[in-house]
Amino acid sequence: MEGANNNKTIVMGPQFCSPQPLQLSIKKKVYFLPGHGYEVKDDFGNIVFTIQSVVGLFRSKVLIFDAADVPILTLKRKNFTWHSTWQAFTGDSTHEKDLIFSAKTSSMFQFTTNLDIFLANSISEQVCDFRMKTSYMGSKCDIFAGQSSTLIAQMNKNNTAGSIFLGRDKFMVRVNPSVDHAFIVSLIVILEEITSSAKSSSHSSTH
Repeated sequence: MEGANNNKTIVMGPQFCSPQPLQLSIKKKVYFLPGHGYEVKDDFGNIVFTIQSVVGLFRSKVLIFDAADVPILTLKRKNFTWHSTWQAFTGDSTHEKDLIFSAKTSSMFQFTTNLDIFLANSISEQVCDFRMKTSYMGSKCDIFAGQSSTLIAQMNKNNTAGSIFLGRDKFMVRVNPSVDHAFIVSLIVILEEITSSAKSSSHSSTH
């Protein structure tokens, strides 16, 4: 597991780094039963990842599967924290020893959802390894290496009638060369989980 070095950004593994820029689409799929999922495709329409949400009484988690349907990452919301925090673990584990990174909102009060990402070896969490900066209304998100202005990926959200009325959001993601696209996809999913949860909370509080 590495950060952004040697001109490569590897978090999940080198097999997820392409020498060319990568265009991915992430489509949120809504099920009638509790829970939802995502489908990630490349420019040619090939499935790259499938993602399944598992909703429990006190805990939400999301499993990311590769094209061979092997679980490569588990995302879990951390409860009872001041900041909205999600943790990512290898495979289908949620054990602390398998922690890869954590992502948390950069401040408790913010008009846009900005996230700081810390790799598992950043014990003190004083300086983030990556950061996400979203636009107002969350239609665009830039992902940077550390505190620098080095852009490693960018997301644009397509707003359609389906996304507005049915929650079928679609995200277009551009991943820079030699950047771990499994890591980038997991960050977009975490961002969507946090913003969706915030929308649900504000909607229920107004009724």
